[in-house]
Amino acid sequence: MLVADAAQPREGGPGRKVVEVAVGVLIQPDGQFLLTSRPPGKVYEGYWEFPGGKLEQGESVEQALRRELQEEIGITIASVHPWKVEMVDYPHALVRLNFCKVFEWTGELQMHEGQLFAWQSLPVTVQPVLPGTIPVLAWFAEERGFSGATR
Repeated sequence: MLVADAAQPREGGPGRKVVEVAVGVLIQPDGQFLLTSRPPGKVYEGYWEFPGGKLEQGESVEQALRRELQEEIGITIASVHPWKVEMVDYPHALVRLNFCKVFEWTGELQMHEGQLFAWQSLPVTVQPVLPGTIPVLAWFAEERGFSGATR
């Protein structure tokens, strides 16, 4: 489990509930991937991450990802390819990030929550990167035989 900002106290104490999150790793044919900034007013505002959001009651990861990407960035995704799962212990929440690769979508990117977006390759040029995003960059580096991906 990745612990973000370890020196800060954890809200909710040791028995806190795990928040399930669906995360879309959108990948273009040339290998570039989409990062979006955290919207104004949210925890870690301005940090860069892969788009997605919390699962609602009764939703699967795929259903949540389809809903979140439509709501947040205005696209409709085709096939969802479950990839990896990472637990991250943030000071404000304990989250299980369900990363899914997405290679096809329709619609133009529209940042509905005032966030920014950037198509990136390794090494990424946007900063700061959300702690839960760093493992994905390392996974990409491993897949692509690249070193120095997270800095």
